[in-house]
Amino acid sequence: MINISEVLETNKMIEQENLDVRTITMGISLLDCADASLTTTCEKIYRKITTLAQDLVKTGEEISREFAIPIVNKRISITPISLIGSACCKIPADYVEIAKTLDKAAKEVGVNFLGGYSAIVSKGMTKSDELLIRSIPQALAETERICSSINVGSTKTGINMDAVRLMGEIIKQTAEYTKEQDSLGCAKLVVLCNAPDDNPFMAGAFHGVSEADAIINVGVSGPGVVKYALEQMDKQQLADFETLSETIKKTAFKITRVGQLVAQEASKRLGIPFGIIDLSLAPTPAVGDSVADILQCMGVERAGAPGTTACLAMLNDQVKKGGVMASSYVGGLSGAFIPVSEDQGMIDSVIAGALTIEKLEAMTCVCSVGLDMIAIPGDTTAATISGIIADESAIGMVNQKTTAVRIIPVIGKKVGDTVEFGGLLGYAPIMPVNTFACDRFINRTGRIPAPIHSFKN
Repeated sequence: MINISEVLETNKMIEQENLDVRTITMGISLLDCADASLTTTCEKIYRKITTLAQDLVKTGEEISREFAIPIVNKRISITPISLIGSACCKIPADYVEIAKTLDKAAKEVGVNFLGGYSAIVSKGMTKSDELLIRSIPQALAETERICSSINVGSTKTGINMDAVRLMGEIIKQTAEYTKEQDSLGCAKLVVLCNAPDDNPFMAGAFHGVSEADAIINVGVSGPGVVKYALEQMDKQQLADFETLSETIKKTAFKITRVGQLVAQEASKRLGIPFGIIDLSLAPTPAVGDSVADILQCMGVERAGAPGTTACLAMLNDQVKKGGVMASSYVGGLSGAFIPVSEDQGMIDSVIAGALTIEKLEAMTCVCSVGLDMIAIPGDTTAATISGIIADESAIGMVNQKTTAVRIIPVIGKKVGDTVEFGGLLGYAPIMPVNTFACDRFINRTGRIPAPIHSFKN
């Protein structure tokens, strides 16, 4: 039973501490839309999305008004498109036509992003997969709301280094295709290892083939709430680690309960089954809504200082422990995001010289995702980008966790410059990249084998 004190506490978190539900994401299977005709496939895709999701935005706004809970985004995730276009797409341009159809459908129903322009190539690439991947630069340049993700590795299969090498080239091409918008296309493209089927967050969202025909997944947020709780905890004296852990865990529980309420209401009103709550702490560029600020409240001077990785590991673990008590169905990524451009505290740490790409890579060993929304010099080579992807994929593969790279080589920019993406994507300083070459390694063909602990059957 919810009592009045809990209601007042939630209201305070919303009004003063930046608590919000970051996204309601409707997952839609498009498997029944595949057809040998490209025209028919596009017609089926458009019809299914605009039918199932026609009330998604309206319902989210109604719930937000009735419960006074900010719901920032309403989004759609779909079956990886390389599966849907395999029969009808013969050249990359065919996939671009599907991307334009998806973009048109997203605009029609009013969602801000649609994810699933994707391929799963962790063990090998089909011809259809390769065609989709090669279409990405043009597709992201000619659409507004489409997000793309490519899964290049997993703990069970190893890392497909042919796909890793190709993705370095594709990221560079995407940067060139969208250079008039400061290479914005790369902000909607992520390369993953161990990608989950039920992630509601962009740019990595897609609707896995193991999912139902349609599903409602909700992603909560709330770094500001955790930060405030830690500030209150230390007002009298420096708390010990048990108190620190308990404070984070209890706060995560409260945040997740808000998401659970929204998910259940959206599911009931839309007549679509509830899937999961993703309880990730997702920051925004707003001051006070920062994961980096939480780490500083835990005791490091800046994100990136010695002790940062330990702080993040503890934060991630306690968020999960609190969240799983609040919902029976927790999934997606769930933990703490550390995007640079979307987190004012991370930006400040980069500018202060406390945070480097190498330290961020170390932090990804213990957090939810990986190297996220990092702007780098536009002249960074494709091989270097592939090397960064390989490193991050190796962390995910060995540690049996999801890792990702969403990196933006901003054409015409160099270290010391700043790039503005706008909205939730924020702005970012251009970060230096290790300039020593890795071409001989990246140019080897084949697959990095799966680690020994993957053999569990």
